[in-house]
Amino acid sequence: MLKQLMRYGQASLSWSVVCTVALSFWGTPSLAGDPFRNSNPRPIGDNTEAAFVAIFKNGNYLTAKTYLQQAVQTETDEPLAYAMKASLAYSNEDWEVMKNAADKTLSTAQQLTPQDPLRGNLYQAVGHFLQGAYTFKTKGPLGAVNKLQLVFDHLEKAEKIAPNDPELNLLKGYLDLILSVNLPFSSPEDAIARFEQYAAPNYMVDRALFAAYRDLDQYDTAMQYIDQALANSPDNPELQYFKGQILRKKGRTKDGQPKDLGLLKEAYTYFEQAMTKVDQLPKGVQIPLRHDHRVVQDEISKLSMNAN
Repeated sequence: MLKQLMRYGQASLSWSVVCTVALSFWGTPSLAGDPFRNSNPRPIGDNTEAAFVAIFKNGNYLTAKTYLQQAVQTETDEPLAYAMKASLAYSNEDWEVMKNAADKTLSTAQQLTPQDPLRGNLYQAVGHFLQGAYTFKTKGPLGAVNKLQLVFDHLEKAEKIAPNDPELNLLKGYLDLILSVNLPFSSPEDAIARFEQYAAPNYMVDRALFAAYRDLDQYDTAMQYIDQALANSPDNPELQYFKGQILRKKGRTKDGQPKDLGLLKEAYTYFEQAMTKVDQLPKGVQIPLRHDHRVVQDEISKLSMNAN
């Protein structure tokens, strides 16, 4: 099952595995240092927060890397900074950096737990999953499987403390969604309900719901949410790429053959926009973006030749 989760995470381009996706929700902060909560804010560091905004509002991973370098030096008690560093290293296939940052995520979360058991348990779950992702990539699935139960155990502890917490529900909602795609007895409606009822900030909820409906092949609904996300962050190349993905899917038949020249041309326009900033995206996004940008040109050429 872990292998399926990892494959899904790569396809969704948000957390690389569950962790990347689950950390993909920071936007304009509601309170300084804590972009999640309008009440009872947590003292999340300014550099950590700035890194999240750079990635998920602006789609600029290079700027985020600079902020994270500062965060792990000055905000050493914030597990979120190490989790983000690990997930970026995963996306760039820098496995030893990932391992060290995953270990720091877990140890820092353990130290945080006595004073903040909600976030401490939440990021212990993240730390265990990041360690499992590293083990899977370097040693295979057998050594990673036992990490899943630890992830679930800590998420359950966090949920008992504050079931309506927005940070928790963003992470847990994505995990529910991934399980629903891969396991027949799981329901995607549970994940969607979490996003709609409890998650924050709003523009990242739009991003989460886009991913949910896209992976359920409900492309019209997915389009509504990616349009809302782009309305808040029109220059984000990752969101531009996501919009192009949906347009390309709608422009092909179920067996993947090009069928709608207008939609494919529109998809190409969004891929072109994203390509102007491709260097500020991580390797895990650059590779599929370059591929789709090239392939959609071939599909447009094929349809144009057939039309003539």
